[in-house]
Amino acid sequence: MTGPEPEYQIRALYTASTVTVYQAYSPEIGLPAIRDGRFPAVWRRDRMTWIKPSFRWMMYRCGWGTKEGQETVLAVEITREGFEWALTRACLSHYQPGLHADQATWKRRLRQAPARVQWDPERDLRLRALRHRSLQLGLSGEAAHRYADEWIVSIADRTELAHAIHALVQEGELDSASRLLPAERPYPAGDGLLSGLRPSAIRVE
Repeated sequence: MTGPEPEYQIRALYTASTVTVYQAYSPEIGLPAIRDGRFPAVWRRDRMTWIKPSFRWMMYRCGWGTKEGQETVLAVEITREGFEWALTRACLSHYQPGLHADQATWKRRLRQAPARVQWDPERDLRLRALRHRSLQLGLSGEAAHRYADEWIVSIADRTELAHAIHALVQEGELDSASRLLPAERPYPAGDGLLSGLRPSAIRVE
């Protein structure tokens, strides 16, 4: 019998050398990215960009690719080396007593870190919150540049997939919808990779 999902665990579609993360953009950014396998000049490296290994959480965020400015759903395959580089240099996005020495220490670390981690409730196919968490990884500065220029292996369009799954969910065909989901599984992060990034407790929204 399978036990409950660990509250803080990275689940992702991955291979021996790559991991797939999801983002959603306007067609102005998304379509050239799909065509060229890299982000166009209009994509700004000086802003924080958030990548999500969970397809369902991305669907919650972009409304199955229907929200304005998020109509194009991208599956961005990046190197595991880059993904883990960011994780090992990340700071938790919220102050947690007992995890950080004090708020000043956390704020200083947050300002210096090129990446930050946020854990949000994972979502089911109806986009309802689950008890376990989904990782979001925010990249800025050096991490954003490395992401755009070094880590990307491929960029694929997942907009039609998002719409197809959404249509099945609306029809109540949850089993059929589930079979179309990317095959995400626990990522072999280990305690060291997530050290200092798993709070003992976070309030469920």
